[in-house]
Amino acid sequence: QVQLVESGGGLVQPGGSLRLSCTASVSIISIYSMGWYRQAPGKQRELVATITSGRSTNYADSVKGRFTISRDNAKNIMYLQMNSLKPEDTAVYYCRGYSDYAGYDFWGQGTQVTVSS
Repeated sequence: QVQLVESGGGLVQPGGSLRLSCTASVSIISIYSMGWYRQAPGKQRELVATITSGRSTNYADSVKGRFTISRDNAKNIMYLQMNSLKPEDTAVYYCRGYSDYAGYDFWGQGTQVTVSS
């Protein structure tokens, strides 16, 4: 079982920045795909960004150009750099490591991001 732990959430004003971290209990070199998802109050969980072991990335249209996903394989950490934050970015952000081919899917506990003045 892979353990994923998110950190870096908090309260930030609109236009501000935060960097979220997802630390894995195993080498993330072995994790084919990783991603960030978020769930706002009263909303379904949605994709924010994903990154593969080959560092191919994709982003939700709502965050494209503002957020950057990356992974540091040496430190077993995945990051989400969030810039130009908007109130609609307020949500619990979750880390995911998965492979449809290999049949695994692991989730972290989530970290709260609140964007408000």
